[in-house]
Amino acid sequence: MTDPSPIAARAEADGRPGAGAVLAEQMSEAGERRAKTRDIRPLMRLWPLAVRHKAPALLAGFWLLLSTSASLGLTVTARGAIDNGFQGGGAQLNLWFLLLGANALFLGLATAVRYFYVTKTGERVIADLRKALFQRILTLDPAFYVKMRTGEVLSRLTTDIALVETLMTTSVSYALRNVLTLIGGIVLLMVVSPKLTGLVLLIVPVLIVPLFLFGRRVRKLTVASQDRFAHAVGFAGESVDAIETVQAFGREASAIGRFGEAVEAAFGVSLTRMKARAWMTALIIIVMFGGVTLVLWLGAQDVIAGRMSPGALLQFVLLSVFAAGAVGALGESWGDVQKAAGAMQRIDELMQSQPAIAPPASPRALPEPPRGEVSMSGVDFAYPGRPDLPALKGFSLTVRPGETVALVGPSGAGKSTVFRLLLRFYDPQAGAVTVDDVDVRDADPVAVRGRFAWVSQEAPLFSGSALENIRFGRETATEDDARAVAAEAQALGFIEALPEGFATPLGERGKSLSGGQRQRLAIARALVREAPILLLDEATSALDAESERLVQAALDQAMEARTTLVIAHRLATVLRADRIVVMQDGAVVEQGTHPELIARGGLYARLAELQFRAE
Repeated sequence: MTDPSPIAARAEADGRPGAGAVLAEQMSEAGERRAKTRDIRPLMRLWPLAVRHKAPALLAGFWLLLSTSASLGLTVTARGAIDNGFQGGGAQLNLWFLLLGANALFLGLATAVRYFYVTKTGERVIADLRKALFQRILTLDPAFYVKMRTGEVLSRLTTDIALVETLMTTSVSYALRNVLTLIGGIVLLMVVSPKLTGLVLLIVPVLIVPLFLFGRRVRKLTVASQDRFAHAVGFAGESVDAIETVQAFGREASAIGRFGEAVEAAFGVSLTRMKARAWMTALIIIVMFGGVTLVLWLGAQDVIAGRMSPGALLQFVLLSVFAAGAVGALGESWGDVQKAAGAMQRIDELMQSQPAIAPPASPRALPEPPRGEVSMSGVDFAYPGRPDLPALKGFSLTVRPGETVALVGPSGAGKSTVFRLLLRFYDPQAGAVTVDDVDVRDADPVAVRGRFAWVSQEAPLFSGSALENIRFGRETATEDDARAVAAEAQALGFIEALPEGFATPLGERGKSLSGGQRQRLAIARALVREAPILLLDEATSALDAESERLVQAALDQAMEARTTLVIAHRLATVLRADRIVVMQDGAVVEQGTHPELIARGGLYARLAELQFRAE
């Protein structure tokens, strides 16, 4: 038996369910979500998007009617060719086959135009849906992503929208065409032979029975197969994302084994599903063609007896095939509708999610020009899901314009939480956070964040070029601006040494760069923003001693014209701060300059003694 994954191991160590329980819970949740797919009301959410494009939708409907009429018209011209084409020694045969060919030509043209407008309308609606969903995703605050995994969000943005796209671009047209074909076919069948039509209608219930008997089982097996394969893909993504860790611990064989087991489990369920679908297909074909054979035999008897012409029999057979094919196709289309409804329900959950951090109805404008003053007064804050573990307790701090304040303290003291509240990723449960004397809850979050340039400890980069990563700080920045800030951040040398310089793609998350290079590029991105307040969260943590000295000199220059808050565990980087604020358990326990705090002999002095002695 293979070992559990690192995530499962951590879960078990924390007293949470192990890998098997987690998988069972995920599959149960997925099953519950998909069980609601019979309710197609979520698809009505697409109506406002479709209404925006009425003209192409109406054209699609018009050509849908024409193509369906042309399809049924083939049976009429075929009947005419048989009944009239051979009269008078075949004098009219060429004419009738010419009409038949013209009908077929018009059918092809009408079908092509229908396909174009249906697909165009569907793709347009899906494009609008994609943009609206991504816009909603980016407005949701970090608290939302504590409750929902990133992979789940991306699944809704990709897989679920793909299911809705299939419905809008293919299945809707297919289903409407088959509904019209079925209605038109039944009407024409009644005109041609009411007696035989009655027999055909008697066969329809027999045809539907296998669909209900096996269709439900096939759907359940399809859901189980999808869930098992989704688990396999999720584990694969986790392993690839941590490929260096997997290889470093020599767990390639274990990971391959676990993935293989998941794939084989999915295949086993799929095999059962395929057997059930094969039996369903066999029964449908037997019933359908057996019924058609019976009706054809009865029609042949009418032809012999003179009660029906050969052309009428041919038309009846063609219409029967069209109608039977429409019924079978509608069953498949209904499956697509159900899947799309389930997907749309999951999409709509995101679309209806409201961010806890949102601009007020009448946001208060921040003063211009910016002063760069921040203040926190009596702030109490606990992260969502951890109300019993407050990160800040009665925290108060005022940073004056142009002042450099360093936040120090042991891990878990709440230093990074201060930054998150200033950037308004969260709102405190008590107290106030102000920027330039404006409560951040009264202002637009985008305007508040526009006052800050942030360098986080992780320094996440994007897969674009070095220039694009720097311009992420300010889209209007020129290449000369990017070069200037890269030089300030001591990043110009290694950027110019890249194969294509500033245009070199950095790969996913900038993994082609070293940790120190990523950090310097992140600093350049912050500097180009030209914001009045600079937030540095361990900004030099990934640098070697020489790079740290050079970058610190650049940061010192940048901090002269900005209000700066610095988080640092290495106290040597904060010695030149105007004020050092010492935090412990979410509160301020000391503040002052380095000499003053050393003289007090408190927490800062103990931290400094331990660190400088180690160095």
